Amino acid sequence: MSDPEPPRPRPELATMLATEHWSLLGTRSMTWSEIMSRISILLTVMSAFLVVLALVAQGVGFDRSLLGLGIGFAAASLVVGSLTALRVALASQEDAELIRGMNRLRAAYVELAPEIAPYLTASTKDDQAGLMATYTLGNRRHMLVHIIGSTTFFVIVINTIVAGTLGALVGALAQGSAWLTALCGVGAGLVWFGLQVEVTRRLFGAPLVDVRFPSDT
Repeated sequence: MSDPEPPRPRPELATMLATEHWSLLGTRSMTWSEIMSRISILLTVMSAFLVVLALVAQGVGFDRSLLGLGIGFAAASLVVGSLTALRVALASQEDAELIRGMNRLRAAYVELAPEIAPYLTASTKDDQAGLMATYTLGNRRHMLVHIIGSTTFFVIVINTIVAGTLGALVGALAQGSAWLTALCGVGAGLVWFGLQVEVTRRLFGAPLVDVRFPSDT
């Protein structure tokens, strides 16, 4: 009885994998291009509001009408900023799934050509450890540093400042004392910060599903 023939190499598999890899890279690039555009629009809108307030203050002075205009602009900025923060958080979630998809493709590359494994910088695992290994390119980085340095946290901080400003303006419009105005500003900022962090935590707190290449194998 003759020995079974070894499986024939299929070079088209590498082409298919590479095509999928470039598709994921293209999607990731377009996603973050959109996010950067939305953040630029947010900062431009806020800057325009500040310029208008400055021009109005030069014309009418610092009276209650200026406070009302400031409250309106701050509220509009907070709405736009909150929508931007939500989109950035969703994009970060999508980005994580794109990274996991590319990690799986690298695992397929290693199966086709095991000798390339030592030359790969990114991970071939699609669990949490593999995801972070690709994000950090193998460097050791505390999760807290990764969170604070993220685009999501950047937008959250901007919205927190706007919320605090809005609270202080409302306190000033109510003719409260300086302490009450400061308390309204700090309280509004902290409440909005907590709400944004909780929404983001719910988006990212769920465990990863469909892990096909865990790090412990």
